[in-house]
Amino acid sequence: MTSIGDHSEPAAEARVFPEPAAEARAFSEPAAEARAWKLPMTGRDTAEPHRSSTPLELLFDLTFVVAVGRVAAELAHSIAADQLWHGLASYLMVFFAIWWAWVNFTWFASAFDTDDVGYRLLTLLQMAGVLVVAASVPPAFEHNDLTGVVIGYVIMRIALVAQWLRAAAQDPDNRRTALRYARAVTVLQVCWVLRLLLPDELGAPAFVLLVLLEVLVPAWAERFESTSWHPGHIAERHGLFTLIVLGESVLAASSALEVAHAAHSSVASLVLLGAGGLVLLFALWWLYYLRDPADGLGVLRNAVAFRWGYGHYGIFGSLAAIGAGLDVTAEAVAGPVEASRLLVSYSVAVPICCYLLLLWFLHRPLAERQCPPLAGVLATVAGTLLIAGCAELAPLAVVVAGLCLPAAGLVGFSVWQLAGQPGSANRLSS
Repeated sequence: MTSIGDHSEPAAEARVFPEPAAEARAFSEPAAEARAWKLPMTGRDTAEPHRSSTPLELLFDLTFVVAVGRVAAELAHSIAADQLWHGLASYLMVFFAIWWAWVNFTWFASAFDTDDVGYRLLTLLQMAGVLVVAASVPPAFEHNDLTGVVIGYVIMRIALVAQWLRAAAQDPDNRRTALRYARAVTVLQVCWVLRLLLPDELGAPAFVLLVLLEVLVPAWAERFESTSWHPGHIAERHGLFTLIVLGESVLAASSALEVAHAAHSSVASLVLLGAGGLVLLFALWWLYYLRDPADGLGVLRNAVAFRWGYGHYGIFGSLAAIGAGLDVTAEAVAGPVEASRLLVSYSVAVPICCYLLLLWFLHRPLAERQCPPLAGVLATVAGTLLIAGCAELAPLAVVVAGLCLPAAGLVGFSVWQLAGQPGSANRLSS
């Protein structure tokens, strides 16, 4: 089983296809290359060695981070304008469309990826859909107009329906599950379009209902037969997207600091804020990769699959929101904003706390001995909120930069905890 980020093996060995009960479908590398334009879409081996993300999946992620960046920027604008609740509601709704399309593609690809021409073209269509969503983010925040977001979302989801129908046609073992997915997703896309016709007062309740139905589809579709997702691949895909969202947060913070510097803000404040933000994001990265969840996912599989996949809505959303908060902080350091200093500091602190709690919740059942105790996480959360509460008493740059200290302390404690366990050197260097 591959560890997260392990690309040491050549790509030629990664394309291994499972053997179905009826007949062998293993292809030699020359045969696979000769027929790469069309390969059978069948369930892949859950124990396939050296399974890692493909270049297509990485390109797919990069298009999604465009949408993540747009929605985080709009959240930052809402916070700065002291319109937190309106901005947060829009953020959560649009982010759901982005995340849910990504997570469904990722788990489908883990089980059925063929990387042939048809698969690539349908993936391209999904990438086009997310760009439509990205372009529709400003109207969603400014005018509560989700029309463009829904259109982009439906494009992504219908493209995935085509993939499920192909899997149903070519994989008898998973035909029932694939058809249940295709039917449910198709019906829900019709419902999303019909929701646009509802009056404004019914829009929000209808949205919540449709979200609930969407997240119930996998449990219903896989009631009789689960898809053959690969634990190492799933762990790596979520880890890589976490990295990408962290990178987007770094970019947002650096861009904001550049604007603040152009406004002739205090160099010392900007340096302090930039250094604190970098240490904070580095600490959050370290905590995510403190343990490899692949083995735990492989052992527990369906007992933790939904917890892992759904929990990353909060992981990704929190990291993007941290970037938005750092953006607002740099703007507040550069000049006056409508938001209070307390709101600005908590716009960074609260997402940090959500991230830490969710990270513990997701990793605890997979690697209990490698996780910090809940008391340590709660102490870190309390320290973060306490520091943020000092925004009215100390310079804002100092307070927000200080938010890195509890997270860095948790990293230090976790490393110390691991150092006393057998095999700690291997874990810390993995």
